[in-house]
Amino acid sequence: MADLSLRNVKKIYDNSVVAVQSFNLEIADKEFIVLVGPSGCGKSTTLRMVAGLEEISEGELYIGGRKVNTVPPKDRDIAMVFQNYALYPHMTVYDNIAYGLKLRKFPKRVIDQKVREAAEILDITELLKRKPKALSGGQRQRVAIGRAIVREPQVFLMDEPLSNLDAKLRNQMRSEIIKLRQRINTTFIYVTHDQTEAMTLGDRIVIMKEGFVQQVGTPQEVFRHPANLFVAGFIGTPQMNTFDARLIREGGRYSVELEGARVALSPEKEARLLAGDVPGQEVVLGVRPEHIVLTQMSGGVPARVDVSEMMGSAVHIHVEACGREAVIVVPVSEEAAERGEDVISTGTLVRFTFRGSAVHVFDRETGRNLEYGPEPPAAEANPPVASQAEEPAPLAAEPSPALPEEPASAPGEDVLQDIGDPFAEDDT
Repeated sequence: MADLSLRNVKKIYDNSVVAVQSFNLEIADKEFIVLVGPSGCGKSTTLRMVAGLEEISEGELYIGGRKVNTVPPKDRDIAMVFQNYALYPHMTVYDNIAYGLKLRKFPKRVIDQKVREAAEILDITELLKRKPKALSGGQRQRVAIGRAIVREPQVFLMDEPLSNLDAKLRNQMRSEIIKLRQRINTTFIYVTHDQTEAMTLGDRIVIMKEGFVQQVGTPQEVFRHPANLFVAGFIGTPQMNTFDARLIREGGRYSVELEGARVALSPEKEARLLAGDVPGQEVVLGVRPEHIVLTQMSGGVPARVDVSEMMGSAVHIHVEACGREAVIVVPVSEEAAERGEDVISTGTLVRFTFRGSAVHVFDRETGRNLEYGPEPPAAEANPPVASQAEEPAPLAAEPSPALPEEPASAPGEDVLQDIGDPFAEDDT
């Protein structure tokens, strides 16, 4: 097991295209870190620099206190699970899992013990004699994870391992990864574009955009205290609603005004705004759909219903309000559903309100959360949040994994292909 330290790590392609901008992060031993963001944000490139599959252009990388910038992948004592599984199609499950150990000249008895222990952890013991073509997507993913487990690495790297699975299987495999983490108890770095995976798996989440780290924090921190508009919109389902509003300051008291409706902010939010001496100004107001409440009071914000979606225990009401589209999540009791009170017709005029403790106020120019100043909350070790007004250099497409995808084959045929393992010792 090992801690990691990424200090001002930067990746530049062709001396001009910056893919990762001064990435700083301290990862504790046995911590589960998730890198999350949209495609092209630099998360997989960062993971590949940790793995040694990409050269670090600037900065320093330490694993277990040892600088490894120029150390080859096989000598970093890490294991990586790729998005496309990268299994040997002509080998059985047993041989796929054992392959790296065979290259390292482990005794056959030790290899057999490690393979069967990994198979038992992943519940694939009955699959050991099969070949990859006879496995489902979830089973192949388990085999790829098993191949990494047997090496007992200091650091476990996962690059979007669930993206090729259907929704139901993704949910199942998420819980399997949580159980796996509890059993092998090593340091994990996990890359995904799915914020649900990030929220459920990570001890801490690193949210990236266009090569910049936007915020680092626990799932609760980034959900409740987003550093900027990008984080607020990216984390949470349905996405946070945003409106043009006005922040009003009257002495030491703050409130927000939206379409004539005025809501006082909570004492905690007022204290943070006062600490930054934030003046009254035009702002972008953020309110999560589940924090909006329908009301019949005349002081509510007017809205017109466009679509009403029944989601089981709640109704998602899509409305037009303040010149923008918004979503309101309305819980529905079983009794109300039985009476048919769970549907609001299109075109219905409604009013809504929200609590002052549940809103966020963002600067209109930079997108920064005005409660926290220029630094993102819970991320003191990271560079300043990139503002929406900045224009970072364009990103290069993230390189494909070092191991090729399993080639297509005709039904019933074995495909023989020699694909190397960058984390295994040379077979010499």
